[in-house]
Formats: sequence, structure tokens, C-alpha cells
Amino acid sequence: MDSPDPDGLLAEQLLRLTRRLQRIQSRQLEPIDITPAQFRLLRTVAHYEDPPRMADLAQRLDVVPRAVTTLVDGLEANGRVRRAPDPTNRRVVRIEITEEGRATLRSLRNARKAAAEEILAPLTAEQREVLGGLLTALVDGMPERRRC
Repeated sequence: MDSPDPDGLLAEQLLRLTRRLQRIQSRQLEPIDITPAQFRLLRTVAHYEDPPRMADLAQRLDVVPRAVTTLVDGLEANGRVRRAPDPTNRRVVRIEITEEGRATLRSLRNARKAAAEEILAPLTAEQREVLGGLLTALVDGMPERRRC
């Protein structure tokens, strides 16, 4: 008989939890009419002090520039971002978040909080604190990668 594989079981539990969180978040994003990838891009644009270039976004998100163009097209069609000419180089286009984009981010943060509350509901405050510490240790122990 095979002995139990605790690490394998943990990995499976983490994957199941991740899928559940993604399902809950997708369900909450649907009425807002935004995809998870668009949400990530919108959140990234909002982090810049000055409007970023498409190339900046592609590099920060670790995707090809064409993927950023497609995401910006969708967000621009919904009025959440706008393309603006760079004041110093007319060949460069900057991506600015609009007021609609900021309002969307607020709604998305609320949706994300609700998803977390749903997932964490069975845990006590003490258990949540312990889980937070464990997750921080796992995230901080990961090889360096850009995080948004």
C-alpha cells in the first residue's frame, strides 16, 4: 500500500482552493463586464505615477506587446482607459486610467474582498492570521518575479 504523500496532498488542496477562488472571482467580475486579464492590466496602469507606455505594461505584466494592445482595446472600448500621446515624443502612446476605470477598480476591490470573505468564512480570526503568515512565507520564499 502506498504511504500518504503530505506534500502532494497540500499541493492538491492549494490547487483546489485556487480554482475555487478563481470561480468565485470570475462570477463577481461578470456583472462588471471585465476579464481577469483586463482587471490585472487596469490595476497595473493605476500603479504608475505617470501614464505608462504599452511596452512598459507588457514588460511589467511579462506578456507580449500584442497582448497588451488587445487588453487596452477592450478597456478603452468600455471607457476605462484612454490612449494619450506622449508630450515629448509623438510616436509614443501612453495609457491613462479614466474616472470610469477608477470606479471599476473600486468595484473590483469590493468583489475581491467579498470573494476572500467567502473563502475565509470557515476560519476564525486567529486561523486567518496564521494562514496569512504561512502564505506570506510561501510568497516571500518564491524566486523573484514581478508581482502586481
